[in-house]
Amino acid sequence: MTLCRRIVSSCVALLFAAAAFGAEQESLIAPGATVKKLAGDMKFTEGPAWIPAKKTLVFSDIPNSKIMQWREGEGLSVFRPSEQSNGNILDLQGRLISCQHAARNLVRTEADGKITVLADKFDGKRLNSPNDVAVKSDGTLWFTDPPWGLTGAAEIPGHWVFKLDPASGKIEPVIKDLAMPNGINFSPDESRLYVADTGGHPKHPDASFHKLPAGIHCYEVTKDGQIGKKLFTIPEGSDGMTVDVKGNLYTTHGGVNIYSPDGKLLEKIKVPEGPANVTFGGDDYKTLFITARTSLYSIQMKNAGAKPVGAKW
Repeated sequence: MTLCRRIVSSCVALLFAAAAFGAEQESLIAPGATVKKLAGDMKFTEGPAWIPAKKTLVFSDIPNSKIMQWREGEGLSVFRPSEQSNGNILDLQGRLISCQHAARNLVRTEADGKITVLADKFDGKRLNSPNDVAVKSDGTLWFTDPPWGLTGAAEIPGHWVFKLDPASGKIEPVIKDLAMPNGINFSPDESRLYVADTGGHPKHPDASFHKLPAGIHCYEVTKDGQIGKKLFTIPEGSDGMTVDVKGNLYTTHGGVNIYSPDGKLLEKIKVPEGPANVTFGGDDYKTLFITARTSLYSIQMKNAGAKPVGAKW
């Protein structure tokens, strides 16, 4: 090899090494931030949702049939009883939407505390146990309905993803070919829908679904709000998920795993307990709250979380 070629080769190697070093240093975690435990001694935490008007995080303690609340300086307390609520979000008006296992329904907490049942049946048959939910800019609620919390007999012949129009009460299945749909989120511009499938399970009424692999599926969302083609699948399961303003997807599989909008793994955040769900909150929306088994954790991130398109809060 000539001296000139050696010099060029060395420069190229240095450039690649510098790029790799830069990539390793480009963390999405805020400088110096670490995972902090905010509260503990619960049974199974899920469904975190930040309420900006109250500067409060609410989340489910499923087995205890309670929605808990946490606020800086005040700590942990009970928000209200539930019927084994799981996923929680705010609708466009800032009202709390909750998926309830034991009641097999989707409910809304009104400003005066009254509980309104939004959906509990499809085609006259009771839902399984609604798990997680996302809101679209037209006000429709998209939720997953696996039987993880089902104690009675299943009435619907599958584990589907539904779309609900709270204004009309119309409910329709939009995805029917998943084994155990779980976490669900729109991309910040609503051009994509992410749905986590925890994989095959003997509770599915169709045996052909029993061995389906776990995966996080990314679907195109058409301009008229319909599910389009499947764009890609991340080959791992997840429970609850969230997205930041850059479109990065934060999943819960062992720890908190962060993927680019196109499904490339960017970073992993280790958590003392296995996470079940995540959401953004805080004054600047850069606090990532993590519900993990018996506890609640948080960590500061560089990017803010993405609010639903059209949110009035």
